[in-house]
Amino acid sequence: MHKTQPTVHELLPQLFRLEYAKMTAVLCRHFGLKHIEMAEDLVSETFLKAAENWGLNGIPENPSAWLYTVAKNKTKDQLKRAQLFETKIKAAVQNQDFEPESSFDFSNQNITDSQLAMIFAVCNPENPVEAQICLALQVLCGFSVEEIADAFLSKTETIKKRLLRARAKLRKDRFQMSALTAENISARLDAVLSTLYLLFNEGYFSKSNNQLIRKELCAEAIRLTLLLTESPLTNSSKANALLALMCFQSSRLEARANEAGESVLFEQQDKNLWSKELIEKGNYYLVNACSVEQVSKYHLEAGIAYWHTSPANEQRWGHILQLYNQLILIEYSPATALNRTFAYAKVYGYEQGIRETEQLGLENFKDYHALLGYLYTAIDVEKALSHYQKAIALTRSKTEKKTLAKEVERLKKEFKIH
Repeated sequence: MHKTQPTVHELLPQLFRLEYAKMTAVLCRHFGLKHIEMAEDLVSETFLKAAENWGLNGIPENPSAWLYTVAKNKTKDQLKRAQLFETKIKAAVQNQDFEPESSFDFSNQNITDSQLAMIFAVCNPENPVEAQICLALQVLCGFSVEEIADAFLSKTETIKKRLLRARAKLRKDRFQMSALTAENISARLDAVLSTLYLLFNEGYFSKSNNQLIRKELCAEAIRLTLLLTESPLTNSSKANALLALMCFQSSRLEARANEAGESVLFEQQDKNLWSKELIEKGNYYLVNACSVEQVSKYHLEAGIAYWHTSPANEQRWGHILQLYNQLILIEYSPATALNRTFAYAKVYGYEQGIRETEQLGLENFKDYHALLGYLYTAIDVEKALSHYQKAIALTRSKTEKKTLAKEVERLKKEFKIH
Protein backbone atom coordinates (compact mmCIF):
# COMPACT_ATOMS: atom_id res chain seq x y z
CA MET A 1 0.00 0.00 0.00
CA HIS A 2 1.51 3.32 -1.14
CA LYS A 3 1.77 6.13 1.32
CA THR A 4 -0.16 9.20 0.19
CA GLN A 5 2.15 12.11 -0.60
CA PRO A 6 1.32 15.36 1.22
CA THR A 7 -0.11 18.23 -0.79
CA VAL A 8 1.60 21.62 -1.04
CA HIS A 9 -0.93 23.08 1.43
CA GLU A 10 -0.16 20.27 3.91
CA LEU A 11 3.63 20.26 3.49
CA LEU A 12 4.43 23.99 3.55
CA PRO A 13 3.08 24.68 7.08
CA GLN A 14 5.14 21.72 8.38
CA LEU A 15 8.29 22.98 6.65
CA PHE A 16 7.60 26.52 7.83
CA ARG A 17 7.56 25.36 11.46
CA LEU A 18 10.72 23.26 10.96
CA GLU A 19 12.86 25.52 8.77
CA TYR A 20 11.72 29.15 9.20
CA ALA A 21 13.54 29.71 12.51
CA LYS A 22 16.71 27.99 11.26
CA MET A 23 16.87 30.08 8.10
CA THR A 24 16.17 33.32 10.00
CA ALA A 25 18.89 32.51 12.53
CA VAL A 26 21.49 31.99 9.79
CA LEU A 27 20.55 35.24 8.05
CA CYS A 28 20.59 37.18 11.34
CA ARG A 29 24.02 35.80 12.09
CA HIS A 30 25.10 37.02 8.65
CA PHE A 31 23.52 40.50 8.71
CA GLY A 32 23.35 41.20 12.43
CA LEU A 33 20.36 41.48 14.72
CA LYS A 34 19.72 45.08 13.64
CA HIS A 35 18.40 43.67 10.38
CA ILE A 36 16.23 40.89 11.78
CA GLU A 37 13.14 42.18 9.91
CA MET A 38 15.02 42.04 6.60
CA ALA A 39 16.11 38.47 7.37
CA GLU A 40 12.54 37.47 8.18
CA ASP A 41 11.29 39.13 4.97
CA LEU A 42 13.78 37.12 2.89
CA VAL A 43 12.66 33.86 4.50
CA SER A 44 8.98 34.75 4.09
CA GLU A 45 9.57 35.55 0.40
CA THR A 46 11.24 32.14 0.04
CA PHE A 47 8.17 30.35 1.36
CA LEU A 48 5.90 32.50 -0.82
CA LYS A 49 7.91 31.50 -3.89
CA ALA A 50 7.67 27.85 -2.82
CA ALA A 51 3.87 28.10 -2.62
CA GLU A 52 3.74 29.57 -6.13
CA ASN A 53 6.34 27.30 -7.72
CA TRP A 54 5.28 24.02 -6.13
CA GLY A 55 1.64 24.69 -6.90
CA LEU A 56 2.52 24.89 -10.62
CA ASN A 57 5.42 22.45 -10.95
CA GLY A 58 4.86 20.05 -8.07
CA ILE A 59 6.82 19.43 -4.88
CA PRO A 60 10.60 19.01 -5.49
CA GLU A 61 12.39 15.82 -4.52
CA ASN A 62 14.11 17.52 -1.58
CA PRO A 63 11.81 20.36 -0.42
CA SER A 64 14.09 21.57 2.40
CA ALA A 65 17.13 21.78 0.12
CA TRP A 66 15.02 23.71 -2.42
CA LEU A 67 14.07 26.24 0.27
CA TYR A 68 17.66 26.75 1.41
CA THR A 69 18.88 27.17 -2.17
CA VAL A 70 16.23 29.78 -2.94
CA ALA A 71 16.88 31.62 0.35
CA LYS A 72 20.61 31.70 -0.40
CA ASN A 73 20.02 33.01 -3.93
CA LYS A 74 17.56 35.63 -2.71
CA THR A 75 20.10 36.82 -0.16
CA LYS A 76 22.81 37.13 -2.80
CA ASP A 77 20.41 39.04 -5.06
CA GLN A 78 19.65 41.42 -2.24
CA LEU A 79 23.33 42.01 -1.59
CA LYS A 80 23.91 42.88 -5.26
CA ARG A 81 21.23 45.52 -5.43
CA ALA A 82 22.89 48.91 -5.37
CA GLN A 83 19.99 50.65 -3.70
CA LEU A 84 19.83 48.16 -0.82
CA PHE A 85 23.60 48.35 -0.45
CA GLU A 86 23.49 52.13 -0.11
CA THR A 87 20.47 52.29 2.21
CA LYS A 88 20.92 49.35 4.51
CA ILE A 89 23.90 47.12 3.91
CA LYS A 90 26.61 49.77 3.56
CA ALA A 91 26.14 50.99 7.11
CA ALA A 92 26.06 47.42 8.30
CA VAL A 93 29.37 46.71 6.57
CA GLN A 94 30.99 49.76 8.12
CA ASN A 95 29.77 48.69 11.56
CA GLN A 96 30.86 45.10 10.93
CA ASP A 97 27.32 43.88 11.66
CA PHE A 98 27.62 40.89 9.35
CA GLU A 99 30.22 38.59 7.99
CA PRO A 100 31.62 38.69 4.44
CA GLU A 101 29.56 36.94 1.78
CA SER A 102 32.15 34.20 1.42
CA SER A 103 31.26 32.92 4.89
CA PHE A 104 27.51 32.78 4.15
CA ASP A 105 26.20 29.24 4.06
CA PHE A 106 23.37 26.96 5.14
CA SER A 107 25.56 24.06 6.26
CA ASN A 108 24.31 21.94 9.15
CA GLN A 109 27.05 23.30 11.41
CA ASN A 110 26.27 26.92 10.56
CA ILE A 111 22.54 26.33 11.12
CA THR A 112 23.24 24.78 14.52
CA ASP A 113 25.68 27.52 15.54
CA SER A 114 23.26 30.23 14.36
CA GLN A 115 20.32 28.76 16.26
CA LEU A 116 22.41 28.49 19.40
CA ALA A 117 23.55 32.11 19.10
CA MET A 118 19.97 33.22 18.42
CA ILE A 119 18.77 31.52 21.63
CA PHE A 120 21.21 33.62 23.66
CA ALA A 121 20.34 36.76 21.69
CA VAL A 122 16.60 36.34 22.25
CA CYS A 123 17.05 35.74 25.98
CA ASN A 124 18.03 39.33 26.67
CA PRO A 125 17.86 39.85 30.46
CA GLU A 126 16.71 43.43 29.84
CA ASN A 127 13.40 42.09 28.51
CA PRO A 128 10.72 40.87 30.97
CA VAL A 129 10.41 37.08 31.18
CA GLU A 130 7.04 37.11 29.39
CA ALA A 131 8.56 39.07 26.53
CA GLN A 132 11.48 36.64 26.28
CA ILE A 133 9.07 33.71 25.97
CA CYS A 134 6.95 35.50 23.35
CA LEU A 135 10.08 36.38 21.39
CA ALA A 136 11.37 32.80 21.69
CA LEU A 137 8.08 31.43 20.36
CA GLN A 138 8.09 33.81 17.40
CA VAL A 139 11.78 33.98 16.46
CA LEU A 140 13.06 30.57 17.61
CA CYS A 141 9.94 28.46 17.00
CA GLY A 142 8.14 30.23 14.15
CA PHE A 143 4.85 30.75 16.01
CA SER A 144 2.37 33.33 14.72
CA VAL A 145 1.14 36.21 16.87
CA GLU A 146 -2.27 34.51 17.04
CA GLU A 147 -0.75 31.25 18.30
CA ILE A 148 1.23 33.10 20.96
CA ALA A 149 -1.87 35.02 22.04
CA ASP A 150 -3.76 31.74 22.35
CA ALA A 151 -0.99 30.21 24.47
CA PHE A 152 -1.01 33.17 26.85
CA LEU A 153 -4.77 33.80 26.85
CA SER A 154 -4.02 37.32 25.66
CA LYS A 155 -5.35 39.59 22.94
CA THR A 156 -3.34 39.66 19.72
CA GLU A 157 -2.82 43.41 20.09
CA THR A 158 -1.30 42.88 23.55
CA ILE A 159 1.13 40.31 22.15
CA LYS A 160 2.00 42.55 19.20
CA LYS A 161 2.92 45.42 21.53
CA ARG A 162 4.94 43.08 23.76
CA LEU A 163 6.83 41.77 20.73
CA LEU A 164 7.46 45.25 19.33
CA ARG A 165 9.09 46.36 22.57
CA ALA A 166 11.12 43.15 22.85
CA ARG A 167 12.27 43.37 19.23
CA ALA A 168 13.36 46.98 19.71
CA LYS A 169 15.65 45.90 22.54
CA LEU A 170 16.85 42.93 20.48
CA ARG A 171 17.93 45.24 17.63
CA LYS A 172 19.67 47.65 20.00
CA ASP A 173 21.43 44.86 21.90
CA ARG A 174 25.15 44.66 21.22
CA PHE A 175 25.09 40.88 21.44
CA GLN A 176 27.37 39.46 18.74
CA MET A 177 25.90 36.39 17.02
CA SER A 178 29.01 35.78 14.93
CA ALA A 179 30.91 34.27 17.84
CA LEU A 180 29.28 32.90 20.98
CA THR A 181 31.83 33.63 23.69
CA ALA A 182 32.24 32.27 27.19
CA GLU A 183 31.35 35.75 28.43
CA ASN A 184 28.06 35.72 26.47
CA ILE A 185 27.21 32.30 27.86
CA SER A 186 28.07 33.11 31.45
CA ALA A 187 26.01 36.31 31.42
CA ARG A 188 22.88 34.79 29.89
CA LEU A 189 22.81 31.05 30.53
CA ASP A 190 20.48 31.32 33.54
CA ALA A 191 18.09 33.53 31.53
CA VAL A 192 18.20 31.06 28.62
CA LEU A 193 17.46 28.07 30.85
CA SER A 194 14.68 29.95 32.63
CA THR A 195 13.05 30.91 29.31
CA LEU A 196 13.19 27.34 27.98
CA TYR A 197 11.87 26.01 31.31
CA LEU A 198 8.92 28.41 31.19
CA LEU A 199 8.34 27.65 27.50
CA PHE A 200 8.06 23.95 28.33
CA ASN A 201 5.73 24.63 31.25
CA GLU A 202 3.54 26.78 29.01
CA GLY A 203 2.95 23.63 26.96
CA TYR A 204 2.81 21.14 29.82
CA PHE A 205 0.39 23.20 31.94
CA SER A 206 -1.27 25.18 29.15
CA LYS A 207 -3.29 28.25 30.09
CA SER A 208 -5.13 28.08 26.78
CA ASN A 209 -8.92 28.21 26.80
CA ASN A 210 -9.34 24.98 24.90
CA GLN A 211 -6.22 22.91 25.51
CA LEU A 212 -4.84 21.30 28.64
CA ILE A 213 -1.56 20.44 26.92
CA ARG A 214 0.21 22.07 23.96
CA LYS A 215 2.59 19.37 22.80
CA GLU A 216 4.17 21.60 20.16
CA LEU A 217 5.46 23.98 22.86
CA CYS A 218 6.95 21.06 24.80
CA ALA A 219 8.59 19.73 21.63
CA GLU A 220 10.12 23.12 20.78
CA ALA A 221 11.47 23.56 24.31
CA ILE A 222 13.09 20.12 24.14
CA ARG A 223 14.56 20.84 20.69
CA LEU A 224 16.15 24.08 21.85
CA THR A 225 17.45 22.63 25.14
CA LEU A 226 18.95 19.71 23.20
CA LEU A 227 20.95 22.26 21.18
CA LEU A 228 22.48 23.48 24.44
CA THR A 229 23.57 20.00 25.52
CA GLU A 230 25.04 19.21 22.10
CA SER A 231 27.40 22.20 22.10
CA PRO A 232 30.64 22.04 24.14
CA LEU A 233 30.18 25.74 24.95
CA THR A 234 26.76 25.28 26.61
CA ASN A 235 26.70 21.64 27.70
CA SER A 236 26.32 22.45 31.40
CA SER A 237 25.08 20.42 34.35
CA LYS A 238 21.98 22.64 34.58
CA ALA A 239 21.18 22.23 30.88
CA ASN A 240 21.34 18.44 31.20
CA ALA A 241 19.15 18.52 34.32
CA LEU A 242 16.57 20.68 32.54
CA LEU A 243 16.54 18.35 29.52
CA ALA A 244 16.14 15.34 31.84
CA LEU A 245 13.15 17.06 33.47
CA MET A 246 11.57 17.74 30.08
CA CYS A 247 12.07 14.13 28.96
CA PHE A 248 10.55 12.68 32.14
CA GLN A 249 7.56 15.03 31.98
CA SER A 250 7.03 14.47 28.26
CA SER A 251 7.07 10.71 28.73
CA ARG A 252 3.60 10.99 30.33
CA LEU A 253 2.02 13.48 27.91
CA GLU A 254 -0.11 10.88 26.12
CA ALA A 255 -1.56 9.69 29.44
CA ARG A 256 -2.28 13.10 31.00
CA ALA A 257 -5.48 13.75 29.06
CA ASN A 258 -8.28 11.55 27.75
CA GLU A 259 -9.84 11.65 24.28
CA ALA A 260 -12.18 14.45 25.40
CA GLY A 261 -9.17 16.56 26.40
CA GLU A 262 -9.90 16.23 30.11
CA SER A 263 -7.13 15.93 32.68
CA VAL A 264 -6.31 12.44 33.95
CA LEU A 265 -4.92 12.32 37.50
CA PHE A 266 -1.49 10.76 37.91
CA GLU A 267 -2.85 7.71 39.77
CA GLN A 268 -5.44 7.06 37.06
CA GLN A 269 -3.08 7.33 34.10
CA ASP A 270 -2.59 4.35 31.81
CA LYS A 271 1.07 3.47 32.41
CA ASN A 272 1.16 1.66 29.06
CA LEU A 273 0.91 5.06 27.37
CA TRP A 274 4.08 6.31 29.05
CA SER A 275 7.03 6.58 26.66
CA LYS A 276 9.81 4.22 27.76
CA GLU A 277 12.16 5.85 25.24
CA LEU A 278 11.74 9.30 26.79
CA ILE A 279 12.15 7.88 30.30
CA GLU A 280 15.44 6.27 29.24
CA LYS A 281 16.58 9.57 27.71
CA GLY A 282 15.62 11.32 30.93
CA ASN A 283 17.76 8.87 32.88
CA TYR A 284 20.66 9.49 30.50
CA TYR A 285 20.57 13.27 30.85
CA LEU A 286 20.02 13.08 34.62
CA VAL A 287 23.19 11.00 34.97
CA ASN A 288 25.03 13.61 32.86
CA ALA A 289 23.64 16.36 35.07
CA CYS A 290 25.00 14.71 38.19
CA SER A 291 28.55 14.47 36.85
CA VAL A 292 29.48 17.53 38.92
CA GLU A 293 28.58 18.47 42.49
CA GLN A 294 25.88 20.99 41.72
CA VAL A 295 22.26 21.10 42.85
CA SER A 296 19.93 23.49 41.05
CA LYS A 297 16.16 23.63 40.94
CA TYR A 298 16.37 21.75 37.63
CA HIS A 299 18.23 18.88 39.31
CA LEU A 300 15.62 18.67 42.07
CA GLU A 301 12.65 18.87 39.72
CA ALA A 302 14.23 16.28 37.42
CA GLY A 303 14.65 14.01 40.46
CA ILE A 304 10.99 14.49 41.38
CA ALA A 305 9.93 13.72 37.80
CA TYR A 306 12.18 10.62 37.83
CA TRP A 307 10.39 9.21 40.89
CA HIS A 308 7.04 9.85 39.20
CA THR A 309 8.13 7.52 36.41
CA SER A 310 8.84 4.77 38.99
CA PRO A 311 5.31 3.90 40.23
CA ALA A 312 6.33 0.41 41.34
CA ASN A 313 8.63 1.82 44.05
CA GLU A 314 6.61 2.02 47.26
CA GLN A 315 9.09 4.47 48.82
CA ARG A 316 8.86 6.99 45.98
CA TRP A 317 6.65 9.50 47.83
CA GLY A 318 9.16 9.75 50.65
CA HIS A 319 11.91 10.52 48.14
CA ILE A 320 9.67 13.02 46.34
CA LEU A 321 8.85 14.80 49.62
CA GLN A 322 12.54 15.11 50.51
CA LEU A 323 13.27 16.66 47.11
CA TYR A 324 10.37 19.11 47.49
CA ASN A 325 11.71 20.07 50.94
CA GLN A 326 14.98 21.06 49.27
CA LEU A 327 13.32 22.71 46.27
CA ILE A 328 11.11 24.98 48.36
CA LEU A 329 14.22 26.33 50.12
CA ILE A 330 15.88 27.15 46.79
CA GLU A 331 12.87 28.73 45.10
CA TYR A 332 9.50 29.13 46.77
CA SER A 333 6.34 29.31 44.67
CA PRO A 334 2.67 28.51 45.42
CA ALA A 335 2.80 25.65 42.90
CA THR A 336 5.85 24.12 44.59
CA ALA A 337 4.26 24.51 48.03
CA LEU A 338 1.06 22.79 46.88
CA ASN A 339 2.94 19.97 45.15
CA ARG A 340 4.95 19.47 48.32
CA THR A 341 1.81 19.17 50.46
CA PHE A 342 0.40 16.59 48.04
CA ALA A 343 3.54 14.49 48.55
CA TYR A 344 3.28 15.17 52.29
CA ALA A 345 -0.27 13.78 52.29
CA LYS A 346 0.90 10.66 50.47
CA VAL A 347 3.53 10.06 53.15
CA TYR A 348 1.67 11.08 56.33
CA GLY A 349 -1.98 10.64 55.40
CA TYR A 350 -4.68 12.90 53.98
CA GLU A 351 -5.77 14.44 57.30
CA GLN A 352 -2.22 15.60 57.97
CA GLY A 353 -2.05 16.72 54.35
CA ILE A 354 -5.19 18.85 54.78
CA ARG A 355 -3.73 20.60 57.83
CA GLU A 356 -0.47 21.22 55.99
CA THR A 357 -2.33 22.59 52.95
CA GLU A 358 -4.63 24.90 54.91
CA GLN A 359 -1.62 26.47 56.64
CA LEU A 360 -0.45 27.76 53.25
CA GLY A 361 -3.32 30.23 53.05
CA LEU A 362 -3.53 30.18 49.26
CA GLU A 363 -7.31 30.71 49.08
CA ASN A 364 -7.09 32.69 45.85
CA PHE A 365 -5.40 29.86 43.94
CA LYS A 366 -7.39 27.33 41.92
CA ASP A 367 -4.92 24.52 42.63
CA TYR A 368 -5.23 25.11 46.40
CA HIS A 369 -8.96 24.34 46.34
CA ALA A 370 -8.54 21.51 43.81
CA LEU A 371 -6.00 19.84 46.12
CA LEU A 372 -8.24 20.26 49.18
CA GLY A 373 -11.16 18.90 47.18
CA TYR A 374 -9.08 15.83 46.38
CA LEU A 375 -7.87 15.36 49.98
CA TYR A 376 -11.31 15.89 51.54
CA THR A 377 -13.06 13.41 49.20
CA ALA A 378 -12.60 10.40 51.51
CA ILE A 379 -13.00 12.45 54.73
CA ASP A 380 -15.77 15.04 54.24
CA VAL A 381 -17.48 14.99 50.84
CA GLU A 382 -19.40 18.23 51.49
CA LYS A 383 -16.14 20.12 52.07
CA ALA A 384 -14.65 18.39 49.04
CA LEU A 385 -17.51 19.62 46.86
CA SER A 386 -17.23 23.13 48.29
CA HIS A 387 -13.53 23.33 47.42
CA TYR A 388 -14.07 21.90 43.94
CA GLN A 389 -16.73 24.56 43.29
CA LYS A 390 -14.29 27.28 44.40
CA ALA A 391 -11.63 25.84 42.09
CA ILE A 392 -14.09 25.95 39.18
CA ALA A 393 -14.85 29.60 39.92
CA LEU A 394 -11.15 30.52 40.01
CA THR A 395 -9.97 28.88 36.79
CA ARG A 396 -10.19 30.56 33.38
CA SER A 397 -9.55 27.33 31.48
CA LYS A 398 -12.64 25.77 29.93
CA THR A 399 -10.90 22.39 29.95
CA GLU A 400 -10.13 22.63 33.68
CA LYS A 401 -13.68 23.76 34.44
CA LYS A 402 -15.00 20.73 32.56
CA THR A 403 -12.65 18.33 34.35
CA LEU A 404 -13.47 19.72 37.80
CA ALA A 405 -17.22 19.79 37.08
CA LYS A 406 -17.04 16.15 36.05
CA GLU A 407 -15.48 15.27 39.41
CA VAL A 408 -18.22 17.23 41.21
CA GLU A 409 -20.90 15.29 39.34
CA ARG A 410 -19.16 12.00 40.11
CA LEU A 411 -19.06 12.74 43.84
CA LYS A 412 -22.70 13.89 43.90
CA LYS A 413 -23.77 10.73 42.13
CA GLU A 414 -21.63 8.43 44.30
CA PHE A 415 -22.77 9.98 47.57
CA LYS A 416 -26.33 10.69 46.31
CA ILE A 417 -26.09 14.42 46.90
CA HIS A 418 -28.60 16.68 45.11
